[in-house]
Amino acid sequence: MQRNYAIDFFKFFAIVAVVLIHTFPSDHKLGFFYIDNFTRFAVPYFFAASGYLFGIKVKDNPNSWTYFKRYIFKILKIYVCWLLFYLAYDMVRMYLEHGDQFREEWDKYRENLTFENLAYYGEGTSGYQLWFVIALVWSVVILYVFFRLRLIGLLLALSLCLNLAGLFGQSYAHFYELPAESTRDALYVGLFYTTLGFSFAYWQKSWNFSRWTYFVWFAVFAVLQGAEGYWLEKTLSAEHGEYFLSTVFLTVFLFIFTIKSPHLGKGLWISKIGARSLGIYTIHVFFIDIVDLWFDDLGEGGVTHSVFWNLIDAFLVFTVSYLVYGLLQRMKKYVWREMGSH
Repeated sequence: MQRNYAIDFFKFFAIVAVVLIHTFPSDHKLGFFYIDNFTRFAVPYFFAASGYLFGIKVKDNPNSWTYFKRYIFKILKIYVCWLLFYLAYDMVRMYLEHGDQFREEWDKYRENLTFENLAYYGEGTSGYQLWFVIALVWSVVILYVFFRLRLIGLLLALSLCLNLAGLFGQSYAHFYELPAESTRDALYVGLFYTTLGFSFAYWQKSWNFSRWTYFVWFAVFAVLQGAEGYWLEKTLSAEHGEYFLSTVFLTVFLFIFTIKSPHLGKGLWISKIGARSLGIYTIHVFFIDIVDLWFDDLGEGGVTHSVFWNLIDAFLVFTVSYLVYGLLQRMKKYVWREMGSH
């Protein structure tokens, strides 16, 4: 099957959106609110793209079990390496900031390093964004089981129900609060969107309308997502949401547009950066912390409460994350080459 360049093209915008979410303040003034709300398409798109690419590789593959094991090992290796990185970073920072009180701080910190947090929720360290990586692992494991049982349709329906239920652990908790520790995890978010992407690969369909029709519908539901978030948070005073009912529809239409535009972004630098989105995703939270510390040292810690300085902040974090991740990849290739030559 031909390569779909549009996936990397849209991954660029998705990783930019993630950086904006994490660098903009959480006070949610109206301007910040709409930027935060629109960018919520990013993680669902990452899950859907991962599910789609996984589906392309396994659906007609007699060696799908071998590919599945390699895929899970690769994602788990990424998760464990970056988890250890953020754990080490947190320990160093604790020691530098607290000195003689390091033992007390470490004891408090260690309370969050539970098996549940580390193995399922991706929490416990300052690398809070790693929840996506471990959620992807669990989502693909469940997905592959249902694929082998030939029950993808059932899983799609079940995971959609779970995703809708998860809304009641988000802003919709204003009406009824789901008794769950968190609904930002594999079960309530990752499984549905990964299965959705897989379904596009599993059931190859020729979509009847022009690709721009689907893009228009994506734009419509992006606006509706903003309206939905505004109604819930600003009108009803509900908690700030990380995904919404509209998110399901905008992800569906954006991904159909992606499928119908396989050559979009071919050869563009945007697509080349998008191809490294996972690397940027894993490292960018570290550089958010570093840039914030730098602003604080300059006595300008409050400047990021303006849109202009937030954009500067996001640009610095994104650029440094991309460049450093690229450097790490080149260093890794060099080390493997040197080890292979001996």
